[in-house]
Amino acid sequence: MPLSEHEQRLLDQIEHALYEEDPKFAHAVRTTNPRSHYKRQIIKAVLGLVVGIFVLMAGLAVGKGGVTVAISVTGFLLMLASGVWALSSWKRMTGIGVTADFEPDGNPAPRGGGRQSSGGFMNKLEERWRRRSEEQ
Repeated sequence: MPLSEHEQRLLDQIEHALYEEDPKFAHAVRTTNPRSHYKRQIIKAVLGLVVGIFVLMAGLAVGKGGVTVAISVTGFLLMLASGVWALSSWKRMTGIGVTADFEPDGNPAPRGGGRQSSGGFMNKLEERWRRRSEEQ
């Protein structure tokens, strides 16, 4: 759903004020790509997985009873945590498993057993807000 002219002007004013107040932060926010952030997280998680494998193997190589078990369990837990981190970052990056709160036409998706109100509370509030802003 596109923004109205009034909303677009407000957004432009906020953006302009942000650039005036902190141009370095505004530039960093504007140029940052979320996909590259998740790619870095996946790379770190894979490195953690590799380190976990080495720690697990080192624990097996030590061969001193309780120390072996402690080191091996630590390596396994590191591998497990890294794997979960990598998978969750992959899901966020690709959008797998994300449920849509809105249907393609911009209306909220129905919730709760297919029960749908006619008009909807939020739609009525938005309509009142639009009328109020147009009157001013």
